[in-house]
Amino acid sequence: MKPIVRLLLAAIAWFTPLLAHAQREKLPPADLAIVEKKWPDAKKTATGLRYVILKEGTGNFPKSGDNVRVLYKGMLIDGSVFDEETNAKVGMSFRLGRDLVIQGWDQGLKLVKPGGKILLIIPPSLAYGTRGDPPKIPGNATLLFEVELLDVNKEAPPRTPATLIKK
Repeated sequence: MKPIVRLLLAAIAWFTPLLAHAQREKLPPADLAIVEKKWPDAKKTATGLRYVILKEGTGNFPKSGDNVRVLYKGMLIDGSVFDEETNAKVGMSFRLGRDLVIQGWDQGLKLVKPGGKILLIIPPSLAYGTRGDPPKIPGNATLLFEVELLDVNKEAPPRTPATLIKK
């Protein structure tokens, strides 16, 4: 076998695992370095969502179709806050698994029990993707959410939108 062919085959063999890893990883490389440094124990799902349970809850995990009420703080990878709901009397309510929120929330809230708190590290593909949500969220942004699951029920959410409730 010619030396150039051997060299080419060796290069392919060396790069193949790196390319496979790059295809599976959903976080941008710079964000991945930050996440691995700040949250080395974060668990990762098959979809690329990472999470850390900050406070254990009790009871049953919520399922698709359940109405959930949460408090949250949304941040960019640099820690800057772009949105939050901190009023426990109101919270944010929505039906889980109905594409009413970003996919990272629909997947992540199924991992925490009522009364619990979770840090969701959401890759762009499970958030706002390449388009972002200007002006607060740029394209290809990794999002961090601290979410406290206040309660879960099977009842329909209130018909009054949260935006109409006085805070």
